[in-house]
Amino acid sequence: MTAGSGDTSGEEHREVFHGKLVSVEVREGRYREVVHHPGSCAAVAMHQGDVLLVKQFRDAVGEELLEIPAGTRDVEGEDVGECAAREVREETGYRVTSIEPLGSIYMSPGFLDERIDLFVAHCEPEGEPEEEIEVVRLPLSDAVQAVRDGRIRDAKSAVAILLVADSAQLV
Repeated sequence: MTAGSGDTSGEEHREVFHGKLVSVEVREGRYREVVHHPGSCAAVAMHQGDVLLVKQFRDAVGEELLEIPAGTRDVEGEDVGECAAREVREETGYRVTSIEPLGSIYMSPGFLDERIDLFVAHCEPEGEPEEEIEVVRLPLSDAVQAVRDGRIRDAKSAVAILLVADSAQLV
């Protein structure tokens, strides 16, 4: 057993799983299971005033979700903005021409340490989206309505879209 970083309680930590992407540690004392994740980046991809969303099947929830482009920080030394721009390109086929940070969020800090850095990216078409992804283009006001009526239920997407809309004074 080893003491974990950032822990001041004196609890003992024990890794119980180590995969390609995540690891799980058990913290004794106040029993907790903590999932460690390298972090992610996501961007509200904009083209001519429209939001580029991706519709894809998510195994964890067993359904298709409408989301902003996003991905894991899995390239050694890659800047968070570069990661977000790469994900926009891979998932939508659009090239990022400018990108600005919106902030960062924790998805479920009760058990998961994943931090997602959020951006707004202005884009131009360049190629084709990834296989198994459908690109859905909506005016920003329609994307906000999709958050409100539950068509967009992915938390990072909802937060980022509302942040962009707030800066555009649409909410």
